[in-house]
Formats: sequence, C-alpha cells, structure tokens
Amino acid sequence: MTDTEPDDVLRGGAFDALHPPQRELVDDCVHCGFCLPSCPTYDLWGEEMDSPRGRIYLMKEGLEGEPMTDTMVGHMDACLGCMACVSACPSGVQYGTLINETRAQIERNHTRGRWEKLLRTAIFTLFPHPRRLRALRGPLALYQRLRIGALLRRTGITDALPPHLRTMESLAPPITRAPRLGRRVPARGPRRATVGMITGCVQSAFFPDVNAATARVLAAEGCDVVIPPAQGCCGALSEHSGREAEATAFARALLDTFEQTRVDHVVINSAGCGSTLKDYPRLLRDDPHYAAKAERFAAQVRDITELLTELGPTATRHPLPATVAYHDACHLSHGQGIRRQPRDLLRDIPGIELREIDRGELCCGSAGIYNLLQPDAARELGDRKAGHVRDTGAQLLVTANPGCSMQIRAALERRGEAMPMAHTVQVLDAAIRGVGVDGLLRG
Repeated sequence: MTDTEPDDVLRGGAFDALHPPQRELVDDCVHCGFCLPSCPTYDLWGEEMDSPRGRIYLMKEGLEGEPMTDTMVGHMDACLGCMACVSACPSGVQYGTLINETRAQIERNHTRGRWEKLLRTAIFTLFPHPRRLRALRGPLALYQRLRIGALLRRTGITDALPPHLRTMESLAPPITRAPRLGRRVPARGPRRATVGMITGCVQSAFFPDVNAATARVLAAEGCDVVIPPAQGCCGALSEHSGREAEATAFARALLDTFEQTRVDHVVINSAGCGSTLKDYPRLLRDDPHYAAKAERFAAQVRDITELLTELGPTATRHPLPATVAYHDACHLSHGQGIRRQPRDLLRDIPGIELREIDRGELCCGSAGIYNLLQPDAARELGDRKAGHVRDTGAQLLVTANPGCSMQIRAALERRGEAMPMAHTVQVLDAAIRGVGVDGLLRG
C-alpha cells in the first residue's frame, strides 16, 4: 500500500489499488438517463443495473466498500463496451475508460467458473495470434467447400452444441484466396505521405482482401505504404476484456515493430483496433520506457477513412451504380467519433445511393468477443440489426469492422437470407480501379 492510495481502497471493497475506476470520472455521471435509449442491454432487458448509469452506480458502490459479487460481475460482463452511451451523454462521462478499468479489476480479483475460464483461455489462446488464425484458413476452407456445416445443421448436431460453440461455428466467414502484400507498396504518382499499415489479427486471417484494398487505395492516393511483416496483435481484444497485462505486452511489441518505420501516419482499417491504438497513452501510462512512445504513436494513428478524408481525393472515382446501407461500427462511431468521413467518401463515388439503417446507433452484438461470451444477448441484437439492415432495401452492406461483418452475416443466414458485404475501403478500391459493381454485389 502507498500513501497515495484512495481511502476507499484501503478500507477494502471491490477494487484493489491498481487503477480502480476513477472516482472523479464516476462522479461526472449525473444519472440523467440520456444514455438509456442508446444502451443495447437496457434496450433488451429494461434493467437499471444493465444500463451505463446503473453500472456506474455499481462502480461507486465498489469504491465505497461494497465487495465484488457475482451479481456485480454479471452486470459488467453483460456490457458490450459499445460506447453508444458516450455519444449520448451530455456530461461527457468517460464510460469507456471506466468499464475498461473495472474489467481489469474483475480479471484480477474475481474467480470465474471452470467452464468460463476454459472458454476464455481458448479464445485468448487463438484470436490475438495472427499466425494461429492463419493456420485455420486451410481447414476452414475445406470445411466450407465440403459443406460440412450444412450437413451438421441438417442432422441436428449443431443444435446440440453449447451456445458458445454454436455461435463460433456460425461466425466463420467465407474463406477466399489471400493476396500477398509484401513489405512496401509504392505510391502511384507524386508521393503525398508515407503510411505504416497495421494488418490486424482477424482482418489479416479472414479478410485479407480488405488489407489488399487498403494498400491499393492508399497507393492510388499518393501514399507509400509500409507493412512491417512481423507485427502482432494490437491488444484490443485483451484490453476490452480486462486482460490488462496481456494487452500492454501486445502494445509494447507493436510499438517496437513500428518504431523504426519512419512513417507520417499509422493506418488501421478495423474499428475496434483503432480505438485501442488511440488509447495506448492510457494503457501504457505507468511504463516510463513506453509512455512517451505511446503518445507519439497514438498521435500518428488514423482510421483509413479518417486519413483519406484528411488527404483529400486525387484518384478518379469511376461510377458504381448501387444502393448501399452503411453500418456504423461502434468503436468507429462512438469510440473514435468517426461518422461523417466514411459516409462522405461513399457519397463521393458516382452512382452510390447511401441509405441509413434504422436505430443504427445500437450495437449489432459482435463487440469483440461478446458474441462468444454472451451468445444469447448477442444473437438477439444481431437479429434486430439484420432486420433493420434488410429494411433499407439496399443491395450492399458496408461497414468498417470484421466482427460486425461476421455477426450480421450470421444473423441474416439465420433468417434464410444473404446480402453482399464490403468494407468501406473495398468500395473505394472498386471505384478507383473501375472494376464495376458486380464483384461487390456477388459478396
């Protein structure tokens, strides 16, 4: 214990002395209720303790000496961390910071059941490791080519699986050929910037065409694209799940990887990763060797749509006649405040008709690994989102996060429907290359 620890920590209670939820941030909440309509779990259940202000009340109770109970942990686990409440809050409550700090406390101080421990261990043994994910591509491609999933569903075997495994099976995206990027993609025409590109874990393994499109669009807009080959996970999944030590280790490794790249900007095309990359200064604030590096790095980070908007277009956009529904990924719109840029980029393409999704601010239920840990709530949110997407009548769904794509695709398939999906940068790539809209609409 140190002299600087808060009295409430010294008295005991739910939290230890290592970065408990900050009391001044907790006290910013005036319990006005503006967050309630925007909260997915409150929308589902109407339960006060499953709303942002309810969870903040539980944090306050923990700071004032209440112990960490299974009930408290259950309400925190039920939060998607979508941060829609941050967009809705008139008082500027930093709920994202509070829930991350609380989850780190839970991981250190709460004992989970054996099955949940096993599930979380399996998830974090696989998903934050790009090489392990890429090793799954071959078996998954064979599984899909032989239509084993359809056979298992017909025979009822899939229905007999635990909900977590059933969800995991349903989320696997179609495996396509992975284009090779190399280490550098030169700018076409006069160079306007040198950009480091983060390839991601799930993105590089299951959506490599998004990374290829990102590199092509940047090059077409005058950027030299540097792609460090040894980069690993950014730590987003770990950070959002309270695995703070693991997240900081991933963050340090990524900072070391990019330290010698000498780039003007670092680009990311996955919303959840981008939100964490910009939060590195908070994550590494106690590390004297990396704190300054984290500040410099975070200042360089841009979402791909953010950077393209800052640079302004120079490459010609060819017509793409299509109706497009744009889905706001939570960590892009609420976490980073990036809403206008992707819409403007899409509207600038001749022939695109952009349609808004009803209740678009509500999460689709993906939320990193939420759909694996809370499959019933995630399924209901996914089904609602799929219905709203279909109601747009659009030909193509565009979003900015691999988890959203997998979640909404699975929800549509449960309805016996299908809809082509693309990342924003894939639509831009098709327009710049003039390859037409057919490839996008085939999904």
